[in-house]
Amino acid sequence: MTHSASLAEPPPSSFGANGRAGRLLLVDDEPQILRALSPALTAEGYDVATAAGGEEAVSFMASEGCDVILLDLGLPDIDGKTVIDRIRQWSDTPIVVLSARDVLEEKVSALDRGADDFLNKPFEVSELLARLRASMRGRERRVALQASFHWGDLRLDFAERRAFVQDMEVKLSPREYELVRALARYAGKVVTHRQLIAAVWGPGSDVETQLVRVLVAQVRQKLEEEPSRPRIILTESGLGYRLGLGEAPSAAAH
Repeated sequence: MTHSASLAEPPPSSFGANGRAGRLLLVDDEPQILRALSPALTAEGYDVATAAGGEEAVSFMASEGCDVILLDLGLPDIDGKTVIDRIRQWSDTPIVVLSARDVLEEKVSALDRGADDFLNKPFEVSELLARLRASMRGRERRVALQASFHWGDLRLDFAERRAFVQDMEVKLSPREYELVRALARYAGKVVTHRQLIAAVWGPGSDVETQLVRVLVAQVRQKLEEEPSRPRIILTESGLGYRLGLGEAPSAAAH
């Protein structure tokens, strides 16, 4: 493993301090990917560590840790999804998956196991950097989340189970509230249909995905200025939904 971080440095909880973007672990066995991404990530302010295999990545996380992980699924020793499983046993560090496996089931599986985002190869570096920033902001929100949540015009009072838009209370049904609450707790992260079903209807519930779509549509009618062009609840086609972090309105409102 090669990395630029000194072992004498403080733990990687200083995200954003002193102009640094944070410590990043890049897990990929393709030398061309490492050569292409490492300079761009370093220029962005990341302190980049690299691992060519899953076992090496898990060992690094256990011994040193980082602020965010870029993980390829097709590793030479253990599958990337297994890496996610093992890291999620003790860490909520954001994981952005990089993969040439452009298969919907692979994306859903990685996200259900705890990945924060999924990017298909090939990709634009600018998009990767934007997704990294969103994932890290989402973690910062989750860490700071206590009794309330704020995003733009949206505010949730978890203690009172109340929702506000532009300081005007919005009446949500119990299930509508649980949907928004689940998305808020993972702001910046894709929440899959299965995860939303568990949060709203309870673990193990036999609920069709279409009911999630109907519930999202109802909530958008109450929260969004333009429900057909949502800014707050954004669709990740075939995967689920995520809470918007300032993107332009989406045309995919289903």
